[in-house]
Amino acid sequence: MAKITFMGAGSTVFAKNVLGDCILTPALRESEFALYDIDEQRLKDSEMMLKNINSNHGSYAGIKAYTDRRAALKDADYVINAIQVGGYEPSTVIDFEIPKKYGLRQTIGDTLGIGGIFRALRTIPVMLDFAKDIEEVAPDAWFLNYTNPMSILTGAMLRATDVKTVGLCHSVQICHEQLLEPLGMSTENLQYKIAGINHMAWLLEISRNGKDLYPEIKKKAFARETPHDDLVRYELMKRFGYYITESSEHNAEYHPYFIKSEYPELIEKYNIPLDEYPRRCEKQIAEWEEMRDELVKNEELEHERTHEYASYIMEAMETGRPYKIGGNVLNTGLIDNLPQKAVVEVPCLVDRSGISPCHVGELPEQLAALNRTNINVHLMTIKAALEKKKKYIYQAAMLDPHTASELTIDEIVNLCDDLIEAHGDWLSEYK
Repeated sequence: MAKITFMGAGSTVFAKNVLGDCILTPALRESEFALYDIDEQRLKDSEMMLKNINSNHGSYAGIKAYTDRRAALKDADYVINAIQVGGYEPSTVIDFEIPKKYGLRQTIGDTLGIGGIFRALRTIPVMLDFAKDIEEVAPDAWFLNYTNPMSILTGAMLRATDVKTVGLCHSVQICHEQLLEPLGMSTENLQYKIAGINHMAWLLEISRNGKDLYPEIKKKAFARETPHDDLVRYELMKRFGYYITESSEHNAEYHPYFIKSEYPELIEKYNIPLDEYPRRCEKQIAEWEEMRDELVKNEELEHERTHEYASYIMEAMETGRPYKIGGNVLNTGLIDNLPQKAVVEVPCLVDRSGISPCHVGELPEQLAALNRTNINVHLMTIKAALEKKKKYIYQAAMLDPHTASELTIDEIVNLCDDLIEAHGDWLSEYK
């Protein structure tokens, strides 16, 4: 029987998806589920929700909520990480509102850019504390990281700890659907290959019965009527040749081409939703009580297994039946023309022996070049967090494609200082 610990279990909807999947998986359904969160009410909500699903699917699992972190982690076989350090208020609001004063606009702000950098700086120390506990009380556990900024946090864990870590997202497994379905093309019987970095991995090949689908895809995509929600990805595909895994609202802020204060018409041209993440957060907060009734108080709560990787990884490790994922791992020569210290997103084989990443070789040079612009920020942010030096925060921000295209060096430094001050105790070591 496995012990599966969920850090940040107050994320009730996500806990439902990932742990509900486990309850529906025969190889995992008798596991012990240890739920941990610092918000005791949300923790209790998730415990009730999961017990409802469990009771409607045979009551096989053991479910327990913990406020003692080490107890939750003790003897865990798998640790799922879904924390948000600083919450929407105050931290995410700070990450959006202070840059706005400098004329720097964002869409999501959780993976790259000034928002991603500061989210990482808040989160890495907490995750390193987790790692110390895991090394002491669950040294053989696999750490399945879902928290953004994915590449930065996973890289910090892999470089600064001995914890077996893989970063997980769902953009890889839904990429082909997001591309083909709006074009009226079937998603059946596909063969595809994806590699790069998280949120900027590339659909390198896509075919059906040996026929390359890219010519048909591009013809239909570039003839599609506007506006729609995928214009940034289409533009990148048009200019660089390949479709990208993550959404247009994310990719609008990963590159220097789309959000430009001197060219406000680009926002309408590419249908870019500025401040999208705060809107989503406020909508979820406003709708939570209604969602709570549906998820927590519903004794008839059902669940269907989702496309999230976690349960499939644990099932493969428990049964030995191989499963392929797109995982975020250290670049140990997996992609030849990306830096060795980078975290890359590549196909990985999972079985009882663990996670075995696949060698990809070289990316097309233009794709590797775009990845490297983001990797620069990843590596400098990790350096800042591990060495606790403010100058590396400045340098990470200076290297960010979007920030550097909008602000001067002095503005970037002043913006970082303002953010460090506003985040208070979360970043007190940098003051």
